[in-house]
Amino acid sequence: MGGESFHFVSARLGTSFLVWLVVGIALALPAGLWILQVNMNEMSAGWEGRPGLSVYFELQASTEDIEVAAQQLRKHEQVESVSVTSADQALDEFKTYSGLGDALTLLAENPLPASLTARFAQNIDTDVVDRLIAAVQDLPGVAEVVVEKTWLERLNDLSTAVSRLGVVLAVLFGIGAVLVTASSVRLAIESRLDELRVLKMVGATQGQVRRPFLYFGAIYGFGGGVIAAMLIAVTLVVIEPPLQSLLGSYQQELDLAGFNLGFLAFLLVLASLLGVAGALIAVRQRLNNLELF
Repeated sequence: MGGESFHFVSARLGTSFLVWLVVGIALALPAGLWILQVNMNEMSAGWEGRPGLSVYFELQASTEDIEVAAQQLRKHEQVESVSVTSADQALDEFKTYSGLGDALTLLAENPLPASLTARFAQNIDTDVVDRLIAAVQDLPGVAEVVVEKTWLERLNDLSTAVSRLGVVLAVLFGIGAVLVTASSVRLAIESRLDELRVLKMVGATQGQVRRPFLYFGAIYGFGGGVIAAMLIAVTLVVIEPPLQSLLGSYQQELDLAGFNLGFLAFLLVLASLLGVAGALIAVRQRLNNLELF
């Protein structure tokens, strides 16, 4: 039975490949979103950022103005740390990361202001943050106060959205994969109606008649799973360089997780099961009402 099914699929390789491609695309998107969520969670687990604020000073701000603002924040019990970046340090960092060091040496004066960054306790109240901002904003030499939620919090919110979107797409595209397989198996049944009638006339059981088509569904699903894995692998290769550059700017190393043997095995088994489910739908719709000559 299995060999007959493989022969039927291989004899129609062009049509089979189109079915594999459609099923593969349907599975690749939710599976890719799952890998994205796994990597977001990995990055969140290794990040020790805290909500905070950045204070940017005027170019004419004195050292005393900067120290007063720093002390104002350090004395608050819900401020964990305060780091000051002088104007010269800001210029040196900009030269290092921008690649414009030679051009910046031609400037008559430093165009970058001094700044400080404060990191809050994990569960700081919003009202406390507002009072701190108001107190610092009124200090001499302060040009702007920017509240930072840090990219970690945004990443967690995005991870939650990706997770929910992945569930919705997994259900929708899973149904789509089942229906595509069902349609393909239905065509296979229609092409062998005379043969199936003969089998029923000589006493073949219902299970013997439908078993080859369940194999068709499994083959279509498995092939779609292979295509999905290939699409995800190509996508990861394409997006790896920009992700590495992005994380490098946050002093993080890119270590893609989730795309492993366990994931591949699960993807192929799931794809095969979806193919079998589609075949069952086609078989029940057509073979149960099959009439003899």
